[in-house]
Amino acid sequence: MRPGGSLLLMGGTGGRRIGHGLGIVPAATAALPPFTAALALELAPVRVNLIAAGFVDTPLSATLLGDKLEERRAELRATLPIGRVVSPADVAALAVHLMTNTALTGATYDIDGGQQFVW
Repeated sequence: MRPGGSLLLMGGTGGRRIGHGLGIVPAATAALPPFTAALALELAPVRVNLIAAGFVDTPLSATLLGDKLEERRAELRATLPIGRVVSPADVAALAVHLMTNTALTGATYDIDGGQQFVW
């Protein structure tokens, strides 16, 4: 990667919530922010950042939730401060910003519609 380039990692907010049946997922996602910060120092001047997504309305989400998808969407629209579900376009816009803003490195950026503040 060229100096000044950008490495963007994708993770989730699942590391902040421990639950039965989640296995290693919370531990793996919780390890990503310090890993990102360490990589930013190690790889500088390559910039390294992490997107930590909450629920994003994707085909994978639809597959995982099956017939409970509409119920989950309605719940999120009713409880999230943004009043809607996070879309892939929202995540893409953040990714483009992180890759083009040359002042950002070593940080984790949550994109969860404010979910962490209401649950």
